[in-house]
Amino acid sequence: MKKIEAIIRKSEFDETKKALHTIGVTFFSYWDVTGVGNEKEGHVYRGVSYSTADIQRRYLSIVVTDSFMEKTVDTLLKTAYTGKVGDGKIFVSTIDEAYRIRTKEKGSESLK
Repeated sequence: MKKIEAIIRKSEFDETKKALHTIGVTFFSYWDVTGVGNEKEGHVYRGVSYSTADIQRRYLSIVVTDSFMEKTVDTLLKTAYTGKVGDGKIFVSTIDEAYRIRTKEKGSESLK
């Protein structure tokens, strides 16, 4: 199993969530996060300069079977992309085991 962690723009979340459901990702967790990125310059809005050092993003945590990892990552890359600085990051790590508490299923069965 693989754990996919993605940090994406909040503005791309709804489209990304729909696309994940469309390909069969039936469960994932997400929360709002603040981070510091590579963007160094500030922005001016209505004559007021403000810093973009602290960036609001959405953090997704998705666990899938090994065979479904590539399709999930491809979907994230496609839907979260704007081509601008700050599109986010995707991290993939290995999950040794997973359990469903209610049924006591383990492994990939716990993900269904």
